[in-house]
Amino acid sequence: MDAGLAGVLVTLLLLSILWFLVWRNDKKRSCLPPGPPPRPILGNLLQKDVLPLYKTYEKLSSTYGPIFTVWLGQKPVVVLCGYKVVKDALLGHSEEFGGRPEIPLLMQLSKGYGFVSNDEKKWRELRRFTLSTLRDFGMGKNTMSQRVQQEVQHLVELLEKLKGNAFEPVMMFRHAVANVICSVVFGSHYSYSDKVFLELLNAIGNYVSFFLSPIAMVYNTFPNIIHHFPGRHKKVLAKCEKLKDYIRERIELHKLTLDPSCPRDYIDCFLVKAEKEKSSPEKMYSSENLVMSVFEIFGAGTMTTSNALVFFFLILAKHPHIQAKVQEEIDTVVGTGRAPSTEDKLRMPYTNAVIHELQRFHKTRIENFPRMMTQDVVFRGYTIPKGTVVIPVISSVHTDPTQWENPTEFDPGHFLDEKGEFRKREAFMAFSAGKRMCPGEALARIELFLFLTTLLQSFTFQLAIEYKETNLFSLWLEIERRAIPIKFFAIRRPVSS
Repeated sequence: MDAGLAGVLVTLLLLSILWFLVWRNDKKRSCLPPGPPPRPILGNLLQKDVLPLYKTYEKLSSTYGPIFTVWLGQKPVVVLCGYKVVKDALLGHSEEFGGRPEIPLLMQLSKGYGFVSNDEKKWRELRRFTLSTLRDFGMGKNTMSQRVQQEVQHLVELLEKLKGNAFEPVMMFRHAVANVICSVVFGSHYSYSDKVFLELLNAIGNYVSFFLSPIAMVYNTFPNIIHHFPGRHKKVLAKCEKLKDYIRERIELHKLTLDPSCPRDYIDCFLVKAEKEKSSPEKMYSSENLVMSVFEIFGAGTMTTSNALVFFFLILAKHPHIQAKVQEEIDTVVGTGRAPSTEDKLRMPYTNAVIHELQRFHKTRIENFPRMMTQDVVFRGYTIPKGTVVIPVISSVHTDPTQWENPTEFDPGHFLDEKGEFRKREAFMAFSAGKRMCPGEALARIELFLFLTTLLQSFTFQLAIEYKETNLFSLWLEIERRAIPIKFFAIRRPVSS
């Protein structure tokens, strides 16, 4: 066979494969909600007018409706937008929309262990155990509030030592929030100058930042290809292995000093449970499930809340009149003779409204942590097959013009009634909703309230850097991925006699 004929045959083969992929996609597309046309092989990946969704969902939903389909490679992803659609899915069809697909970047790290799992039975069991254990150690109770108060007071002391000089808040807040988690998980408190612990915090921070990035979406779409190439994913995963090794060391130390009659923390409770369940064939309480469960609690509990706090103070620095009004309420209700407590929240409607509005205004990037259909469902006129990946866009709920008076503006009035009292809003889903809602909601609420009020009781926060970027969410994304620095001044407030 000559080279020319061989070349023709190879070309025909490649064209046949391409035609088959296009035909197969067209067949799948005919059964799914409409959406932007995918390209062969890549789907909608690398199409800036489609992905990432946090930038494009408004335009796409106005074109295709509140339910549309995008393609990650050859895999369809159904996207849900707006309060009514997301509520109907997550609450009205909680079980059907309650699955979790296999996420390659997470699987590469967890090897299938831990409670953030697509194994339904394991997820239910370890989630139930984790929530029960965290409640036993005070989550949602006064004992947990006291842990948070101790940590935030330590943060106040550190800021006082700066005497008004500029500081970088990301790692400082991350360390403070991590210490709250560590007190429950490890039974330990770490110095803010502990280099080993700072490296571990950087490891989890880099992993979460990478996990939310567009390149991670490419990794999750073509894991068998991307994983074998050099890149940021190699460094990020290697550093996470060091954190897992550290957790293993702490577990071994716990085993040496364990008193089953008096568990000190989450690790002790898990070890006690493992001993009781050692004859179980399912091995739910294995050592590696403990390692990954601790990793997941530590990572999720640290990053989400600490990032939210940095964002909160960025917005309040941009709206000094709102910051001043919160401080006025703190002065009236709490005064200066004691620190705020969670019991004060009921008498602080404006502060409570500001915290809720800050959460509503804080857009989230959720493409890389989707849900999955557990069965075939006819949903609002569309047949969505079992196993289909689904992304409910919570930001679309928080900016739904049918639910919010000023959806694109930062307005604490969204959570205040005509008498100035706090009012709940059904369209508030900062912790998601339904079967997969955030298990750390109770702790996060305590932390956000106590960190914010205690710091504002003592300091007024101002930006130490002027930014040209006027879109606050775009600015925040640059700050979050450490592309540009953020620094605050913490100006000590005068203490009234």
